[in-house]
Amino acid sequence: MMSETPEAAVTAPAKKTRWAWAVATFFGAGYLKPGPGTYGSAAAAVIWFALFHFLDVSFLARIFITLTMAAATTAIGIPASTIVARESGRKDPGFVVIDEVAGQWLALTLTVPLWPFALMSLLLFRLFDIWKPWPIRKLEQLPGGTGIVLDDLGAGVYALIAYWIFFWAYIMYLGH
Repeated sequence: MMSETPEAAVTAPAKKTRWAWAVATFFGAGYLKPGPGTYGSAAAAVIWFALFHFLDVSFLARIFITLTMAAATTAIGIPASTIVARESGRKDPGFVVIDEVAGQWLALTLTVPLWPFALMSLLLFRLFDIWKPWPIRKLEQLPGGTGIVLDDLGAGVYALIAYWIFFWAYIMYLGH
């Protein structure tokens, strides 16, 4: 009799709460390899870019909508991540990427909806999400979905601040 690999056990738990797995993997983006977190972040950035590149709204409306997207994703992502972590038997499964989606949308809050700026926000978010400077690593230690999601929100805040600094330096350099 062949033993089941740990990865097979993750993808086929005895009990699978379908809505939680759909949300936590951001509708399958978390199953893409390599680097499922990057795929989750990229999917979030593409959705945000498509929404605001074609939707003509004010700067303040864009901030409100983006923060609402991040907050709603966080609100559903924490319980979904908790359920999937428990059902998979892993503390922070790599295929759970709803946290990257929430963090990426937070990072995009002040971003200009032009592809170079959206790409810069994406790269900054991935940098801080992978690096996890203080106190992000502390947030990761919180239990269940709270720790899974909040560390990415921390990375989103760092990316947002770094983006804003780079953006204003860019504006000042060009003399606008």
